[in-house]
Amino acid sequence: MSAFRRLSPIARSSSGKRRYSAPKSENPLLLFTAGTPNGRKVSVLLEELKAAYGLGYDVHKIDISKNTQKEPWYLKMNPNGRIPVLVDRARDGFTVFESAAILLYLEQHYDKDLRFSFHPVDQPNDYSEMLQWIFWAHGGLGPMSGQASHFRSAAPVEIPYAQQRYTDETERLYGVLEIRLADRDYLAGPGKGVYTIADMNAQPWVAGHRYVGIESLDKWPNLKRWFDEVAERPGVKAGFAVPA
Repeated sequence: MSAFRRLSPIARSSSGKRRYSAPKSENPLLLFTAGTPNGRKVSVLLEELKAAYGLGYDVHKIDISKNTQKEPWYLKMNPNGRIPVLVDRARDGFTVFESAAILLYLEQHYDKDLRFSFHPVDQPNDYSEMLQWIFWAHGGLGPMSGQASHFRSAAPVEIPYAQQRYTDETERLYGVLEIRLADRDYLAGPGKGVYTIADMNAQPWVAGHRYVGIESLDKWPNLKRWFDEVAERPGVKAGFAVPA
């Protein structure tokens, strides 16, 4: 039974949502992506679902260095002009943008056994906990890490204050993870936690710690233990290799 079956009148009420005429394929899903943390979190889940259920998907590599994601054809799928975008051929070319929204969509429609999530009705506390950590990372860890990386490696002029401000904030957020993982293996779930999309959503950002001026995770041993364990999963390794 789908995790969201009882919520389907709300979750599926989206008349007027964009549709994309994807090239025909035996695979139900088409992912437009690049090798960034936001792209990798989605490809990691897709690889986990492939291993768990045999779910197939195709990949369209987006060259963000050429601003391909700003071209009119892409903006029709995502007016925000960012990667990734998921097209679901099995659902009339339904398109989803925003990486966290894609994770939740894939869980809703393709993780029938809830291997990487919780039932929102039968497991409301675990489900809420998972959402809290997803939104925490989506609103804090991701943006702060991205700004730290930008001002250290992409800004046209060097601004030491901005570099230090965003690196310091990223370090503070690493400290939040350190506290959370002090007696847990994963971010959400009962006991010591369960590996879910909350972990997939956060781990790719920590993987880029050197880009934000943090050479080592040794300062945060609980975070480092979690990071290393997640990084060794075959699905995570495969997801980080997408797009080829």
